[in-house]
Amino acid sequence: MSFPQLPQPAPGEVLLVCTCYKDGEALWGGLIDGIGGHREGHVLILEGGGRLRLVEGQGWDYLHGGNVPALVPGGGNVPALAPDGGNVPALAPHGGLGPPVVVLADIPVVYGGDGPLLVDLAVIPGRGVRVPSARLGEILAALLGGRLAFDDLVRAVDVYGMYQGDGGRPAFPTPTVPPLRSFPALPATEAALLVRTSFDDEEGWRALLDELGGADEDGWVGADVDPDEINPEHYPLTALVVDDRAFEGLGPGQVPVLVPPTEHTTLVALADARTFAEPGRPLTVVDLYDTPGQSAVLPCRQVGSMAANLEISNMDFHEFVAVEGTVPWWEG
Repeated sequence: MSFPQLPQPAPGEVLLVCTCYKDGEALWGGLIDGIGGHREGHVLILEGGGRLRLVEGQGWDYLHGGNVPALVPGGGNVPALAPDGGNVPALAPHGGLGPPVVVLADIPVVYGGDGPLLVDLAVIPGRGVRVPSARLGEILAALLGGRLAFDDLVRAVDVYGMYQGDGGRPAFPTPTVPPLRSFPALPATEAALLVRTSFDDEEGWRALLDELGGADEDGWVGADVDPDEINPEHYPLTALVVDDRAFEGLGPGQVPVLVPPTEHTTLVALADARTFAEPGRPLTVVDLYDTPGQSAVLPCRQVGSMAANLEISNMDFHEFVAVEGTVPWWEG
């Protein structure tokens, strides 16, 4: 799947892009009324003078936060994707040609009543945070005025990915450390990806693969599991293994922009330093869709069940984010 370039906003404007359509019609849900202000054509004038340019077009149907930086004039610190989904050398960081964020009105907004998704373009392009609709103008003004940084938003999200939400603090907050270098695009797949990001413990890596059933000659774990032998309490993880030092040090916030838009990848699980240092070999799983870049830390034996439930939309990502001070349900 490829998406058209997004328009260049006028000075002082931020793009608000509709990514949900039915029969070719843009669906905004109750977002426009929730934001407030008044509309002049394709521009929503906010209280305080902020301006949102409403962007509609079915070419952006199912656009996700991680896809956005490559579509913005000036780009982002993202890998350019070849037409066949392969990757070519990474582009330069965000060129400062426009505002540091884009706002998405996506499926969770339209059908779930969630707040709009703010997508970072400047620091860690492609990561996202949801904000309450009624506070969008206030938060954008603070971001554009330098009184608030995107990192501040990330540090203050609840388990739903909502800025200053009331869903409880994540037990494992998503790191906000920006990348020191560029990363290549991840492989395109509709399944899950298991990406090694720590290379100090070769024995631990092999033990992890063994615990997941071992990798086959094509680089997959769990691809040849006998359905009759599946334990529903610990559903096996089927994932394409990425064992490449090019991804050393990759953090969760940097993942969404690296996932090619050609496939609907279920999730990306990172085998990081925590995996090889803590009991249960926990993996850091990255949300690609609801709140791109948000992370959940799970014992490796639980990640297969998570992938299976996300794939059939039986559960949402936030249900696997442990709440600070609370025993997670999978340990109860």
